[in-house]
Amino acid sequence: MQQQLSEIRMSDGTVISYTVFDGAGPAVVILHGLAGSSREFVPTAEALPGRRVILIDQRGHGRSTRVPADTSRAAFVADAARVIEAESSGPVDLVGQSMGAHTAMLVAAAHPHLIRKLVLLEGNEGGGSPEEHADLAQFFHSWQVPFATREQAQESLGGGPLAQAWAADLEARPDGLYPRFDPDVMAQTIRHLATPRWEEWTSVLAPTLVVYADGGMFTEEQKARFVAGGANVQRVDLLGASHDAHLDAFDRWVDSLADFIAEGEVSLLK
Repeated sequence: MQQQLSEIRMSDGTVISYTVFDGAGPAVVILHGLAGSSREFVPTAEALPGRRVILIDQRGHGRSTRVPADTSRAAFVADAARVIEAESSGPVDLVGQSMGAHTAMLVAAAHPHLIRKLVLLEGNEGGGSPEEHADLAQFFHSWQVPFATREQAQESLGGGPLAQAWAADLEARPDGLYPRFDPDVMAQTIRHLATPRWEEWTSVLAPTLVVYADGGMFTEEQKARFVAGGANVQRVDLLGASHDAHLDAFDRWVDSLADFIAEGEVSLLK
């Protein structure tokens, strides 16, 4: 698939980087999770042949501005909406994982005319305690950077698919390898997800697929409550998967995504 790296500058000076994979509409726009980047979803884009796919590096992540002035949820929403408006002539299928799912849900609530279908992987209305957020921030601060090699980074970060994705995405500098995010920005960003956004979630009318993993971060009670609060929701559960199911349950994730966005139309994915 032919792809092109592009960027757009927001009013606060933040540069948002994104990659466009050529194909037919409606476009599929994908938002990664906290401390991730669009690179994690390149295999997903490549598994949707025939569709135009746009992978966005959210502010503070990937190739976008590393230390943005604004880390509010409103800023993340404005970034995604701006890219959609610039790159698509009609409503898109918006996909998000974890923090990206939260962003996607808020975009669908604030800009319903931009969204045809919504897919949320391991997301909910928001929440988390100050202690949980502090622990996460401490984890990012604990990284022993710079790493000498990607292999050393992967081992240091615990191994597994997520550590492999982090290691693959490290930025090479003269003295070693560094993450494409700032730990303090991650701490600021996650704090903005603490407030539950039920009003926005219940207002979303776009057909929505909520995908959960049995080894993810939410309890069954949390999953059921979130799905029940939506207006037009289907739920799929991936067994033997983690919070990062797009990495460790890839085939089942892509099958669920492709089937949902192809419902009611002649499939371009087969």
